[in-house]
Amino acid sequence: MTRTLVVGLGSIGSRHARVLAELGCDVAAVSARAHAALATYPTIEAALRDFEASYVVIASETHAHRRDLGALAALGFSGTVLVEKPLFADAAAALPEGLDAEQVFVGYDLRFHPLLVEVERLLDDLAPRAAHLAVGQHLPGWRPERDYRAVYSASRARGGGVLRDLSHELDVACWLFGAPRRLTARGGHHSALQIDSDDSYALLIEHERCPLVTVQLDYLDHQPRRTLRVLADETTIAVDLVGGELAVYRDGVRTHAQRVALAPDDVYIAEHRALLGAADDERLPCSAADALRVMRVIGAAERAAVEATWVAL
Repeated sequence: MTRTLVVGLGSIGSRHARVLAELGCDVAAVSARAHAALATYPTIEAALRDFEASYVVIASETHAHRRDLGALAALGFSGTVLVEKPLFADAAAALPEGLDAEQVFVGYDLRFHPLLVEVERLLDDLAPRAAHLAVGQHLPGWRPERDYRAVYSASRARGGGVLRDLSHELDVACWLFGAPRRLTARGGHHSALQIDSDDSYALLIEHERCPLVTVQLDYLDHQPRRTLRVLADETTIAVDLVGGELAVYRDGVRTHAQRVALAPDDVYIAEHRALLGAADDERLPCSAADALRVMRVIGAAERAAVEATWVAL
């Protein structure tokens, strides 16, 4: 039974803890709040002294990720670490000394979505000429039980804003289309939302395997969406992750279709099974190196938006 420590018991940390328990792990948590089903500790130091975990999930707020990784490094932790996305709030931050990048993974779990895995397979036989990724949802409706002005998404200092909060799409673009070479962007706070973080961004990126990739991120859309379109010479791939649909079109005719009905926990289960060595294939979560690349894209997008220029990566 793998001993697993979850740092942070907000909504995402609680989900990780529940999924890991269902997978048969012995789970404890670092949290200021007591939990009816878990042993909880006030600090990472106290937890590892008593609990001796071999797998740590960092699900604290984004601004605390580097601090929590630093605590693991100071303790000489040598097990596996999964950090919720994005890796850091500071786009220029690096992993703390004392942690091996090979032991750190980041929770860009769309890499385990079966429709995007199918896109990865289809791209083996295609040369994409353009791709368009978009994700958006009206922030007040995202967590309707809470005042949207009080959630971390609303606060730049806490690591909120669409560039970080919705950075799954930036990772998907790098995963499917290779290393980013240069980009330009426009974004910031443009709405009436009472937040101090960025509420919308549009990026135009040149990737190694696709010369034109657009990424649109927002907290504004009253119809939640998460879509991907890949355009090749004689093929279009269209993916709707909210609707759970993928279609392939050639010469105006749909030649392939796939539907999936995912439960909310499914990609989390796949992600943890991969790191626990229980997966059926060799797919691993996003590496620390790939997540740092996403942070460079975020930093470049912020610079491009301020300077109204292209930024090389």
